[in-house]
Amino acid sequence: MWEAYKKGYKAYLRLEKSLSDNSVEAYLHDVGKLTDYLQISNTLKSPSEIELKDLQQFVKWVGELGMTATSQARIISGIRGFYKFCLIEQITKTDPSTLLEAPKTRRKLPDVLTFEEIETVIAQLDQSTPDGSRNKAILETMYSSGLRVSELVNLKISCLYLDVGFIRVIGKGDKERLVPIGSDAVKYIKLYKENIRVHQSIQTGFEDILFLNKRGTTLSRVMIFYIIKNMALKAGITKNISPHTFRHSFATHLVEGGADLRAVQEMLGHESITTTEIYTHLDRDFLRDTLQRFHPAFNGRYAKAT
Repeated sequence: MWEAYKKGYKAYLRLEKSLSDNSVEAYLHDVGKLTDYLQISNTLKSPSEIELKDLQQFVKWVGELGMTATSQARIISGIRGFYKFCLIEQITKTDPSTLLEAPKTRRKLPDVLTFEEIETVIAQLDQSTPDGSRNKAILETMYSSGLRVSELVNLKISCLYLDVGFIRVIGKGDKERLVPIGSDAVKYIKLYKENIRVHQSIQTGFEDILFLNKRGTTLSRVMIFYIIKNMALKAGITKNISPHTFRHSFATHLVEGGADLRAVQEMLGHESITTTEIYTHLDRDFLRDTLQRFHPAFNGRYAKAT
């Protein structure tokens, strides 16, 4: 009975929502958990027969399996997505997941570097060496475009449109996006390409990879981590930083500068705006300043409007 619903849901996720194969499988896995529970508890109900209390018992069962609050919340999100599909396809008339509460999750935000700290870290590089020149281009690119470390190490020369200030990035689920790149990053990429990379012996299959190691192949994620940790240590920065810190700082600085959250979402390649919001841990002073500048109750426009 449920296999037909799962098949329809799979087609919906692929065709209507245009999700990647990995995302589709994740959502189907969530529904699979629900059907596992129904079988184990001998409550083999159809989607239209399931009530809120059934889903609440399912959530309790998931918690007893030892799953973290974050994993539980993700599964509940998947069940809600399934019931949206059921409503659209008129499989159900009501959505029992509407009042289903997810467990509270606490997400520790990573450290963020100020612009001055970013500059201090980058200043530690010795650009007189081939590695230093390459690493300068790497760090400028990371901060300028907010790339994931996996996107950075796989960045291709054929995806560079430096004359118009854009790069084509292949992100999670092989989804492509165009991301603006700053003039400093463009400058140092060109210097690296024209003065360092051109003299390297490149292994077959890596001719299009931009940033290469000494063996002429792709840099590892661990190597990027080491470069950043080493530069932060030299700069005397004690914050716990990693390649992701540059991405987080990129997003935070954009939002604090007034950038539209949807634009930041697009640049970061986030499927959901909720994920982008996690990167915007704005301080209270910034929030208050925003209210004072734009909310009518804070700057006198309310009185004028009435």
